[in-house]
Formats: sequence, structure tokens, C-alpha cells
Amino acid sequence: MFDHRYEKQVAITGVGQSEVGRPSNKSAMRLTLDACLEAIADAGLERKDIDGVACWPGDNHNGDPFSPVGPTALKTALGLNVNWFGAGYEGPGPLAGMINGAMAIAAGLCKHVLVFRTITEASARVHNKQVGSLTSKTQGRDSSYAWQWFTPFNVLSGINLMALYAQRHFHEYGTRPEQLAQIALTCRQNAQRNPKAIYRTPMSMDDYMASRMISTPLRMFDCDVHCDGSTAIILSRKDAARDTRHTPIRIEAMGAALNQPWSWDQISLTQMAAFDVGRMMWSRTDYTPADVGSAQLYDGFSILTMIWMEALGLCPVGGSGAFVEGGQRIALDGQLPINTNGGQLSGGRTHGLGYVHEACLQLWGRAEGRQTKAHNVSTVAAGGGPLGGSLLLVKE
Repeated sequence: MFDHRYEKQVAITGVGQSEVGRPSNKSAMRLTLDACLEAIADAGLERKDIDGVACWPGDNHNGDPFSPVGPTALKTALGLNVNWFGAGYEGPGPLAGMINGAMAIAAGLCKHVLVFRTITEASARVHNKQVGSLTSKTQGRDSSYAWQWFTPFNVLSGINLMALYAQRHFHEYGTRPEQLAQIALTCRQNAQRNPKAIYRTPMSMDDYMASRMISTPLRMFDCDVHCDGSTAIILSRKDAARDTRHTPIRIEAMGAALNQPWSWDQISLTQMAAFDVGRMMWSRTDYTPADVGSAQLYDGFSILTMIWMEALGLCPVGGSGAFVEGGQRIALDGQLPINTNGGQLSGGRTHGLGYVHEACLQLWGRAEGRQTKAHNVSTVAAGGGPLGGSLLLVKE
């Protein structure tokens, strides 16, 4: 189907992450600089080596907490001389910076691209608890024309939409609340081993079941945790990656397809665009789901992780409830460890790049305190509803 699989020419060579706070006392730019300088140093590069910058969604609404720092601001702050910089709004969502940066390298525009994602929603919520509601979205942030069809009917939060998917999954496949709970419980167990995680106190099944119902059947602990933080990834041309500090992590395959209408509720309420993304990713590689040793799967809401598991073929369609039941298969020492840093449900909503950061730490064997068994293949997926992207990462 695809003659040119450009991503195979690109590798991840360094990662960095600022503190993750709820809220942080540092400015958005300070958090961004902390993450980016750490990533550059981690790759064994210098600022003068960086000739490309990318992020998602970019400079946005003059400091919107959803994206307070974009590539033009960062370029200025770091004094970079770049041949290419870019940002994207919707498309594949949180992984757009990775996908766009890889395309720029493969096109010969640059050699080392700094990809970053900064978010300061926790600070914003100190002053305005409604800052993340759909009614607060701006034209620049989320193609907000779409929300005019939802907010008049009291769809004020993404959870109202995700609850439809969860309820339908329960109906179609017999999924039960205690199965869904395992996503939140597993993330909390992993977060206890991550010193940067927002929530590190133990959580039991009873705690989960007693938490407030927000939008049936999703409870409070099914929702991600707003935070302040920044994550940065260095993408390098494959031949240039040989001169960096770590064993390169090759981008084996990417998925970013959308073969259905851009809509949150006019498509199958048990599948969403994740299935298009998964089909595309696996069509670009000879690896199979059986090769995956860990998975960092979007958990803006817990049901999304289960849908991504099915979409990427990590378990049978409709079988995610049975697969996660009891939590053993998805634990750190299980068959398929997921969201090993605590995900966004307990680690903090670093929104996409946090998963890439964690996947790389696991592949390099650097996830201190939460390291899984050694493996060379990991998958990352981010997004929900009509947008999403996925990566298959292979340590060479």
C-alpha cells in the first residue's frame, strides 16, 4: 500500500522532561527549557546541532494553558538556527509533532528535530475551574466550530462523550466496572514507583468504586489529572543517530489515518479512529502485536486505553475487559505492561509526549523503580474520538 515508509529513516536519540506539578511554581517557558535542554544533553548534542523544531498544537491563543509555548517562542528562547519548524492543530493529535518532525527529516529538511509539548492546565485551573470545559475552547485550540453542536445539549466536558463509548462497550461486550477499574488501579500502582507522578498514594478497588460518578459509567478516577509540565524528544536522521549518546530507538512504523467522518458521535461508539490508526501502523511493518513488550496507551479517560488495546490488536476486539481483568496481564511484570509511569490517570496529563518519553526509558532500561523486563519493541498511542496517532518503536 505504501511505497515510501519515511519513518524508518528516523530515530529517537534523546528525551527530557521537566518537573510535573499540580501546579508548578515555574513558568511555562521555564518548564519548556528544562525539558528541551535535558533532551538535547541526553542525546549528546548541543543547541547548535538542532536544526528543526516541532510541537502540537503550537503557539496558541497567546498563552492558552493547553499550549502556552510554541516553536517560534522556543526557537527564540534557545537561540536556535533552524531549517524547519512546524506545528499542527488537529490531524493525529498529540503525536503530530513526532509525525511532522519525522517527515521533515525524511524530506531532507533537517537532521535533528526537537519535538516538545508543554501544558499548564493545573495553574490555569487554580484561577478558573472551567478553563478546560468545551465551552471555553477557542478557535485556535480545537477546531471549536464542532463544539457548537454539542454544548447546547450540556456536553460540557470530554467525559460526556467518552461515557457514551464506555456505556456502549459495556452493552456490546459485557464489559464490567471492575474490569474498567483495572486501568486506573494499574496506573496508580505504577505511579507509586514514579517520583514525578501527581498521585502516588495507594488506591484499592473499594476506593475506585467509592469515587464520585462523573458521567455514567465513568467515575472520577477514570479521568486524567491536569498538571503543569513539559516533555521533549530528539528525533535524528538515522545515519546521524549513530553519533549520539544512546542506542537509537528507531521509529519502525506510524499510524495517523482517519477513514471516517470527523465526528465524536456519528461513528461506531466502540471503535473510533484508533482502529484506522492501528490498521495503518501495522501495514507499515513486518512486526506484529505479539512482538510488543510494553504499551503506553492514551488514558485521557480509562475507556480510551481499552479501546486502543483493541485497535492495535493487543487483545481481541471486545476482549479488553477480559484481558485486563485482575490486572495481572497489564502489570509491570505482566504479559503486556501498560502506562508504566502511571499514565495520565495518576502520573499527570502530559498529553502525548509523556508516553513517548516513558516508552524510550523502558526500551533503554532507564525507568528506575518501574523497569519492566528487557524488550526491544514498544508501542505508543495518543488521542481519542476522531483523532489519534500511534508509533511502533524498536531499539536497534
